[in-house]
Amino acid sequence: MSSPSPSPDSTDPEQEDPTTASIPLPLSASLILDHLPKSASQALTTAGQLDQEKVTIRLTPLPNTPALKVPRFKCSSHQRFEYIVKFLRRKLGVKDFESVFCYVNSVFAPGLDEGVGNLWRCFKVGEDLVVSYSVTQAFG
Repeated sequence: MSSPSPSPDSTDPEQEDPTTASIPLPLSASLILDHLPKSASQALTTAGQLDQEKVTIRLTPLPNTPALKVPRFKCSSHQRFEYIVKFLRRKLGVKDFESVFCYVNSVFAPGLDEGVGNLWRCFKVGEDLVVSYSVTQAFG
């Protein structure tokens, strides 16, 4: 049995350039930068935020579920998904022990702590976040 010969483009870790780091270093390890530049600090504070304060939610009933009179409403982009579920429970008049199942685009059920703005940015259809709902579990 012969051992595999090393390929010509593979490099020995001991022969690599020691000045290049494969693991990013935190800012605290930098000898040159002791703080972030103003522009970088400002960019980090606004990263991930939406320009829109309010987003439109469209609630769509699944089979054997009552439809709402007004299926669209606006919601703050800073709210959590649990706000939509509570709103829906109130509008449907569901009792405390009954369940409401919500699915974004009839594909997945987001966590209650997921941000509405983030869901809207990633999964909107047109300008609406489509949330399908049912009083019985619709998908596995």
